[in-house]
Parts: sequence; structure tokens; C-alpha cells
Amino acid sequence: MLDLDKKVFGNITTKEIIGADPPALPNTKENLEKELVTLLAELESTPKPNLEKLLEEQKNSENHINSRPGAMALAQNKIQLFNEYSEKYVQSITKKLQS
Repeated sequence: MLDLDKKVFGNITTKEIIGADPPALPNTKENLEKELVTLLAELESTPKPNLEKLLEEQKNSENHINSRPGAMALAQNKIQLFNEYSEKYVQSITKKLQS
């Protein structure tokens, strides 16, 4: 069973990404942008051992959003936005791990 209240990107839940509300533009995009800024700021003070856990959690969130039955019938534009912002976050975590 899909957990609609699972946080998949900061405080953004599955329901917000795959549901009809909020609309993709401008709401979901603005929400993702704000969460990305917050998450990147938090990365600055995150110790390296915790970064690997964050990376794994975010990749699990991507899988959670992208690999569920009936995905084609859901809000593809919002899922695409989620994937774009999630990838930016994953890249930032990876870059910090390599530094």
C-alpha cells in the first residue's frame, strides 16, 4: 500500500506529488524550490556519515514516487518536477560526499 503521507522531499509528501492538489504550476514548483533551498542549507552542517544515509533515503523516495502501479494516470508534470528537484538534491549530496 502506498503511504500518501510519506515525506519524499523535505516536508513534501507523496500526496502532494501524485495528487491533484496543489497544481503543478506555480504551487508545486514553488514548494519544491523552497524545500530545495532548505535542504541545501541543511547539507552545509550535515556530517559526512549522515550524507550517505540522506542519499539513500532520497533515492528511495525517488523509487517510491516513480515505481507504483498506475503511475501513468497520475500527475506526470508534478512527478517530472519532483524528479528534477530530487536530482539536484542528489547531485549536491554526492558532490559534498566527494569533497
